[in-house]
Amino acid sequence: MATVELKVTATVRPSSSSSAGCFECCIKCLGGVPYASLVATILCFSGVALFCGCGHVALTGTLTMLENHFSRVTSDHATLALVIQIFQYIIYGIASFFFVYAIILLAEGFYTTSAIKKELQSDFKTTVCGRCITAFFMFLTYILALTFIAIFVFTAVPVFLFFNMWTTCAAMRSPDANITSPDSICVDVRQYGIIPWNATPGKACGATLGDICNTSEFYLSYHLYIVALAGAGATVIALIHYLMILSANWAYLKSAASTHDYQDIKTKDDQDLEAEARSKEGQNSSYS
Repeated sequence: MATVELKVTATVRPSSSSSAGCFECCIKCLGGVPYASLVATILCFSGVALFCGCGHVALTGTLTMLENHFSRVTSDHATLALVIQIFQYIIYGIASFFFVYAIILLAEGFYTTSAIKKELQSDFKTTVCGRCITAFFMFLTYILALTFIAIFVFTAVPVFLFFNMWTTCAAMRSPDANITSPDSICVDVRQYGIIPWNATPGKACGATLGDICNTSEFYLSYHLYIVALAGAGATVIALIHYLMILSANWAYLKSAASTHDYQDIKTKDDQDLEAEARSKEGQNSSYS
């Protein structure tokens, strides 16, 4: 019986030690994850996906609605069709660029987190190049944040236009409106500069306007523009989050580098003082 107990104990101990090692390894790995950068990356991916996907489909639906109801002559809205096509190509570029840029910023977060921890453990010294890279990403993120704020404001314009049409149609359908002449209520898209003044018909009134509001192109485009606006707002928040992370990382790296330089100077001074004291002791012993 004693032999069996010894065998059981010998087999259990390695298992417990290995599980403890795995647990410590997992804790160490989780401690090196830049959670702030990870949250910002997820928010950036979500915002850009919503903005690019919904914005692309909404632009297509808007062009279809204008061709069917406001500008039936192709030459009248040829410029608008070209502009929409350019915007769609820009959306492709935005999606591709931010996919790569968010991954780069996440990788930079992993690098900076590990560098700061090793710096605190005096196992690693940050370089000027690393701090310059962080400063460059901080400057670029600042420019991108300003750019996407402008995109956010620009995306609010079609939401406002569709909201005006939506409220006009809702007022026409309301039983409390007491409208005696529905044909006098019109929406003229030419006044917004979307299509030229010679476009025919250029406006929709009364029952025709109500039919436009009931079409799938109008309903889908209106709500997709709202979602695209929300996506642009989420991207702005993600970029501001990135900017705060990069600023904090740059400050940490600069502070750690200054502390490390101070420790190097102090260590060198202590070594010089110690060497001087030993030389004096050697001289005193030789005289005696």
